[in-house]
Amino acid sequence: MPTSQEVFDQLTGPGGGFEVTHEHVKGNLMRVFKNRMKSLRDITDLAKMRGDSDEFIVYADRRIGFETFVNQSNAIGAALGKEFGLGQGDRLAVLSANNPEWCQSFWASVNMGAVLVGLNGWWNTDEIIYGLDDSGSKILVADSARFDRLAGELDKLKYLEAVFITDLEDTSSFGDARVMPFSSLLTLGAGLDCLVPPIDEDDPAVIFYTSGTTGRPKGAISTHRSMIANLQDSLFIVFSSALVNPERSLMPPSGKPVGLLTSPLFHVSGCHSGLVIGMATGLKLVMIPGKFEPEAAMKLIEQEHVSVWTAVPTMVWRVVEDPNRFSYDLSSVRSISYGGSPSGSELQRRIHETFPNVRSVGNAYGLTETSSAVTINTGDDIEIHPDSVGRALPVVEIKVVGDDGEEFGAGRVGEIHIRGPIIMPGYWNKPKETAEILSPDGWLRTGDLGYVDKDGFLFITDRIKDMIIRGGENVYCVEIENRLEQHPAVIEAAVIGVPHPTLGEEVKAIVRVEPGVTVSEQDIINWVAAGLAKFKVPTYVELTYTNLPRNASGKILKNILRGTGEVSFSETM
Repeated sequence: MPTSQEVFDQLTGPGGGFEVTHEHVKGNLMRVFKNRMKSLRDITDLAKMRGDSDEFIVYADRRIGFETFVNQSNAIGAALGKEFGLGQGDRLAVLSANNPEWCQSFWASVNMGAVLVGLNGWWNTDEIIYGLDDSGSKILVADSARFDRLAGELDKLKYLEAVFITDLEDTSSFGDARVMPFSSLLTLGAGLDCLVPPIDEDDPAVIFYTSGTTGRPKGAISTHRSMIANLQDSLFIVFSSALVNPERSLMPPSGKPVGLLTSPLFHVSGCHSGLVIGMATGLKLVMIPGKFEPEAAMKLIEQEHVSVWTAVPTMVWRVVEDPNRFSYDLSSVRSISYGGSPSGSELQRRIHETFPNVRSVGNAYGLTETSSAVTINTGDDIEIHPDSVGRALPVVEIKVVGDDGEEFGAGRVGEIHIRGPIIMPGYWNKPKETAEILSPDGWLRTGDLGYVDKDGFLFITDRIKDMIIRGGENVYCVEIENRLEQHPAVIEAAVIGVPHPTLGEEVKAIVRVEPGVTVSEQDIINWVAAGLAKFKVPTYVELTYTNLPRNASGKILKNILRGTGEVSFSETM
């Protein structure tokens, strides 16, 4: 069988299916795919040809085929444009749990050249108002539960002209003529042609807000170019993996792949790497109504014969640790991918234990600012390098640099910088913050520490601000957290630094343990000491039976654990 490098060279070389060339993007010479779609609109044009014999969206008792979905999205876009004045470059915000209306709002807006703003569904009232005003959104699509947080504050919004509620037919109780049922858009748009202005590759397509663990969230812009590049990078992985090892083919026996979509659509993992890829590849997307619950996920996997699941590690952990996991038929699943935080071999082992026919486990690394993944580790590679997040995707460049900008060689830890057509052009209306993270020559400063080994595999060691300096030694929290989570009594763990008068900082571990399990602080200390160097062993251990605070991406909020940030609704849900 060919090596992964041989397949990479074959597919990206001259005449290859994913041929890579160099072009100037916003003045900087970058690696790009030679043959590519020029806008997201091209995807729906192709998807419509699938007809309705193939289902696209499954949500509770609703089943929507590809042709119907595209026709409805275009009707919604036509109504928004001709009845409510939404035009090219205007912003449409969505504040909702995952549902078909979220998906239709996305395709309606990007197809007509408007910009979709994905508001975080966990935000409180003040955060929602900030997002709407910061983006200048003209239209809001919301479910009733989240709109209730905003209903009494509409007069405070400077730009908002109309609101459409996804799950109510009677909106008169809100007492505001601007609030209407989402279904009215389908009625108004029937028979109207969707606006189809020319779309440039570098036109904004979406604005998604960063986690906001410090300060106000910033709206990262994804362009049509960056989202198409992410799509082709992802397709490259599927094709290259099959060529390297045909036995790992992800195609189910039925020939019709089915995906479980559990990541929030207001994050790039759910939208860019779920919704967009699903539309482009003919993937049936199954969504869980309401919040994620392991048993609900397993029930849908069994009923819908799910073959592909992409999620955050927290969700995967919850399933592989669920006591009822062997009561469900999970044999249809052939691929599980996750991202958002480094995860080692223990999670991979538990996945194979729970899902008997998994052929591929994948770990990805990416940011909101990179339009989803920049590296993916899967197939044979993840078994050889289980703690790596993989190698750079075809149109991605990665370098590791020091404080003075020096580029480091293999194995040396520094800040990870990324360049390519997947990178955002900047934060919405924030030139100062953009200049702080994006260099004039197109390199994005990630704020993540890591290194690239001699074979090109990227390893994430920590966030720069989370690194502990103990007695002059750098302590990378991720390494300790991985060790802690290998303990049979530990569900999740976080490591932070606490001040020390002479050492500078000492290591503290906050550990959530299994209910009913007896374990002491000393037991945890001994466990880490048996696997890591002495200076990495926690001096303090705090045991808890409650969930550690996370944001909607599944990232632990260490500022809350340090006591340096207020706990808001969005941080605790």
